Amino acid sequence: MTEKEKSKLGFLYNPYTKDLIEDRSKCKDLCFKFNSILPSDIDNQRIIINKLINDPNNTAIITAPFWCDYGYNITVGKNFYCNHNLIILDEANVNIGDNVFIAPHCCITTAGHPIDAQQRSTGIEIALPVTIGNDVWIGANVTILPNVTIGNNVVIGAGSVVNKDIPSGVVAVGNSCKIIRNITEKDKEKYKFYKV
Repeated sequence: MTEKEKSKLGFLYNPYTKDLIEDRSKCKDLCFKFNSILPSDIDNQRIIINKLINDPNNTAIITAPFWCDYGYNITVGKNFYCNHNLIILDEANVNIGDNVFIAPHCCITTAGHPIDAQQRSTGIEIALPVTIGNDVWIGANVTILPNVTIGNNVVIGAGSVVNKDIPSGVVAVGNSCKIIRNITEKDKEKYKFYKV
């Protein structure tokens, strides 16, 4: 079994094999190119996004800078938007649903390392997936850790560290991220609409 196959199956693996190093280098080059494109050059941004991640609906809007490790492990749904400085360490699959907004300075990581110092010093790591449902808003400076699933219609408050699953229909905040309340119809009244 290859190290890449081990990582896909959730086993400890060596990320320093030639093929994985080459995959990361190719991805980092694409990220560098994307981050160097003028913000007004939407057409060339789209070309790089389509080479970098799985965006089957061709609707993702990514605000530079953006960094990821492999790119091919990331799939986004319709109307994905992320603001500046999103980092996705996609050693395992990162599946993001429709209508997901991610604020600045967020990190989604699937990579982990052994707790045992002797094992950790060998350079091995673990890769566990992250899944984000539909209609999710992730506030600024949020970190989402490996093996987490966030349900549909969720708001994750700014500065949160999400280290466990979050069910659908809630606002969750904190370090560690905790559910503070359900999302209700009253939330439609939080902000005012301009009426003529």
